[in-house]
Amino acid sequence: MLAALAFIRRARRQVQVVCQCFSIKELNFKLADIDYSYETERLLVKEWHSFQEESHLSQNLPGIVKDILTPAVTESLPPAWQGRYSIDRARDWIKERDAEGVTLLVVEKSSTIPLGVVIIFDMSSSPDVAELRLGYVLSESAWGRGVGSELVQGLVSFCRNQPVLSITGGVAKDNYASKRILEKSGFVCDPETLNEEEQMYKLHLGPGKGDW
Repeated sequence: MLAALAFIRRARRQVQVVCQCFSIKELNFKLADIDYSYETERLLVKEWHSFQEESHLSQNLPGIVKDILTPAVTESLPPAWQGRYSIDRARDWIKERDAEGVTLLVVEKSSTIPLGVVIIFDMSSSPDVAELRLGYVLSESAWGRGVGSELVQGLVSFCRNQPVLSITGGVAKDNYASKRILEKSGFVCDPETLNEEEQMYKLHLGPGKGDW
């Protein structure tokens, strides 16, 4: 299970990143005009509000978020995200994420059961390309099934055909499962963070900034 909290500080930006999910404290961002919907062998991943039109989903979005964010799932997330969720709290959490970036819902194709969410921020100052910060949170029902690897690899494959220069994610130093998922997908650790509690991993997809 990916459940590490990492902190990224980059040039007047402060981002709280969880390897499965992250929230912004201070960030100016502009999303590239990209539809981040994609599919893998088992998963359908697309903007979470778009699923409201899907009649095969048995719950509305606040109900889905409430079921995903159980105490076991949130115990390693930022303190403000921990604890039990009511429908009202889930609704507020949705509003907060909508104000920060793009959030995708992860649905298992065979069962149409929601398995988690992906949160994407574009940190690029350019209107033409994206430099993404990635986080995701998976429900308990998705643990131990290889969903994390499939989800990240699917996003990488999708982004290779989009104007995306890089994808970056943070992981706790002792979260070896999370590191393996990122490394299997081609991410490389920033050597400057090797001795830090939170390590940053980046995948370059085009001519981007930085040396790692």
